Amino acid sequence: MSGKIRRQSIISSLVIYIGFAIGFLNTFFFGKEGFFLSEEYGLAQLFVKLSALLASLGTLAMPSYILKFYPYYRDRLKPDKNEMLTLALFVGVIGFLIVFAFGYVFEHIVVRKYSANSPLFVDYYYWVYALGFGLSIYNILEAYCQSLQRPVFATFVKEVEWRVLVLILIVLYITGVIRDFSLFIKLYALTYWGIAITMFIYLMYIGAIKFTFRISFVTKRIRKILMRFTSFVYFALVISMISQVFDGLVIGSVVEDGLTNLAIFFVAELMTSVIQAPQRSVVNVSVAHLAEAWKYKDLPKVNRIYVRSSINLLIASLFLFCLIALNFVDAIYFFGLKPEFALGFTAFVVMGLTRVVDLGTGVNAQVIATSRYWRFELWSGIILLIIMLPLSYIFTKWYGIVGPPIAGLISYSVYNGIRIYFLWKKFRLFPFSAKTIYNILLAAVVYGITYFVFKDMQGFWALAGRSLLFAALYLPGVFYLKLSPDVQPVLDSLLQRISFRKKK
Repeated sequence: MSGKIRRQSIISSLVIYIGFAIGFLNTFFFGKEGFFLSEEYGLAQLFVKLSALLASLGTLAMPSYILKFYPYYRDRLKPDKNEMLTLALFVGVIGFLIVFAFGYVFEHIVVRKYSANSPLFVDYYYWVYALGFGLSIYNILEAYCQSLQRPVFATFVKEVEWRVLVLILIVLYITGVIRDFSLFIKLYALTYWGIAITMFIYLMYIGAIKFTFRISFVTKRIRKILMRFTSFVYFALVISMISQVFDGLVIGSVVEDGLTNLAIFFVAELMTSVIQAPQRSVVNVSVAHLAEAWKYKDLPKVNRIYVRSSINLLIASLFLFCLIALNFVDAIYFFGLKPEFALGFTAFVVMGLTRVVDLGTGVNAQVIATSRYWRFELWSGIILLIIMLPLSYIFTKWYGIVGPPIAGLISYSVYNGIRIYFLWKKFRLFPFSAKTIYNILLAAVVYGITYFVFKDMQGFWALAGRSLLFAALYLPGVFYLKLSPDVQPVLDSLLQRISFRKKK
């Protein structure tokens, strides 16, 4: 990675982990005995999943349109003549209204599927559209902010501010200011509106909001390409999003006590999302640089970002996966969460391995999406969906909440394998090396040592001991074996700053 990408990735990662710390606090309150029912927590998290799907359907690929074509508009138009943001917001609003119309027409299907196992969801069905609309507007504004190469603020708003808004609602609820869950979930459905407003104000503050209602010559010149691109990417994104939220949908409709089981599943998924956090920061930072590299046909730069993202994300994902797996069950009992949440450990392990596979293959999706072969994202996504949907339904019937993670591990392994092969065939881009194998072996050995040293211990000192021992063995091992080309520059930078402060 270049110095700028590395620096922004580190800052974005720190911001994301601050957000996760707040998210864990939210989960603690949701999961603490006496505050919320398990089904109420399950509903809140199902709202988040469904809002992501609705936003993906409603934005009509406008965020991808911005990320892909912003450099072309920027280089050819003055800011006050650039109608990209205006066009994206207009299309996004119209698209979401269409999605809401379909939701209204087919409400009876939702009632039939969820009334038996998840009746609380049926009661608040329409409020998920409020949450989804706020996310739709935010996603468009976020893409514009990322295109301006200001990813850190966008990361802060979505990862930190949104969770702070949720925390405020939770505190108001458990202190009795919000007197019933009905009002809580309705206000919860407006939280994405809050971060959308924040992003809009920020873009206005930096002078990036320039509404114009005249179609520019750039749009007219590339309108056919735009139509083809957004059509293909739209279906690819929708397919990808369905694959991400289908597990929650099928558990809620198929498994008895659907929302309660969803609460158990979502706690495991939250732990998994910690593993995925580095991927979010790297994607947020690298996508604009990849788009620019493809524009100038700078294949060495594309390869550098691809390869380094693979090894760096593999290191981070294995580190986090092993730490959480070592402490998952013990932490639930130590922090006094509902005991049934410990039943999600197996689901976490399978989902965690899926994330390791996904992160370890680097930013292959973004490399493809920003290249001239962006259509391939649709075809690979269709393959993913064809494998995942039937397997998720069948395995959920057989294994309950562990079913979707098993289907996901199989599907994402095939999915990423196809994309790796495609990039090698077309561009001779390949993310792996011998260091990939060394990293996996190192993590496995250190995990085994840590597990057996503390296998008969519980409580705070066991949690602290496992974490410290694993980190003390794994991180120096990564440095000693020189598994990442970005570890040494970061360490050198830190040492230089420490040395400079000492001299002062």
